[in-house]
Amino acid sequence: MTRKIIRTDAAPAPVGPYNQAIAASGQMIFVAGQIPLDPKTGEIIGTGDITQQTEQVMANIEAILTAADASWSNVVKTSVFLADMNDFGAMNAVYARYFDEATAPARACVQVSRLPKDVRVEIECIAVV
Repeated sequence: MTRKIIRTDAAPAPVGPYNQAIAASGQMIFVAGQIPLDPKTGEIIGTGDITQQTEQVMANIEAILTAADASWSNVVKTSVFLADMNDFGAMNAVYARYFDEATAPARACVQVSRLPKDVRVEIECIAVV
């Protein structure tokens, strides 16, 4: 995989663990949106707790990346869906543990009216290996 961070002063600087853009080439892996389901029980983890839910979502994504012979360093784009934008800070604190700000992927984060099983967060990503 080749990966190049794209940064310009002509656009707003990132305000968190993401970059303006990533140029990448290689095999693309599209990870479906993950919600905080325990893969063993199928039960929701951390009902009402955005920190626990984000930790489970990231664990689920990491398992999928590993199965695809990829890692967090291969992720070039994430999309974060929140039931309440007031949860952004807590979600972002967990998210930041997985990505160094200098090499983090591009990211979008939006509030949505409802998520599957009424969870607080869903995250999808694209990785390139």
